[in-house]
Parts: sequence; C-alpha cells; structure tokens
Amino acid sequence: MQHSTSAARVLRMKDLPAKVGFQPSTLYELIALGKFPRPFKLVQGGRASGWLEHEIDAWILEHKSSGRAQ
Repeated sequence: MQHSTSAARVLRMKDLPAKVGFQPSTLYELIALGKFPRPFKLVQGGRASGWLEHEIDAWILEHKSSGRAQ
C-alpha cells in the first residue's frame, strides 16, 4: 500500500523576497492593504508566523495572469 502525501511547505518572511521580488517593508504594506496573503501563527500564542507556499504560488500566478504587479 502506497501513500502519496505532499507536505505543505511553510515560508517565513526571510524566504519571501527571493520568491516574490519584494522587500519585507513592501510585503508588510501589501498585507496591511489586503493585497497579499496574511501570515498565520506557527504556534498558538507564539511570535513566529509564516505562509503556506502553495498560497504564495497562487498569489504569484493570479498577479501574473492579471498583469498587475501588486
């Protein structure tokens, strides 16, 4: 019996500039404006947060197909 699971990769802020081409300050501004996915807490009550990579990939594809940079 084979099980095929694809692990969800969590990206941290340090990973995003290379992936989306924006610096953290721009990303935080886009989050505040509702134009970029909000991060989620990795541990309830903790400080660390991240994004699921597939959500960021979807955001990139959506903005590529719509021709919008932001």
